[in-house]
Amino acid sequence: MESGFGSDFGSDFGSGSGGGGKLDPGLIMEQVKVQIAVANAQELLQRMTDKCFRKCIGKPGGSLDNSEQKCIAMCMDRYMDSWNTVSRAYNSRLQRERANM
Repeated sequence: MESGFGSDFGSDFGSGSGGGGKLDPGLIMEQVKVQIAVANAQELLQRMTDKCFRKCIGKPGGSLDNSEQKCIAMCMDRYMDSWNTVSRAYNSRLQRERANM
């Protein structure tokens, strides 16, 4: 998970963008949001890969046969559809709860 994050992210903090070494809270929040989004995408991909591999691949080899390719494609499609459904429901609920505060 460290590929690319460490050096770029840390150097942005140390550069003191503009204000004589002062940190810009808005910039920091945006960087944190980007890091969280990337981490979430990596986790989604890792979980999807693990689950679909276990479900579809009986004996790992040098290549996938047609049935394994179809199984993986369908598994990944279902996983992404499920993820999107849950994400939409979660975001909708968050918006409703924020509106009621």
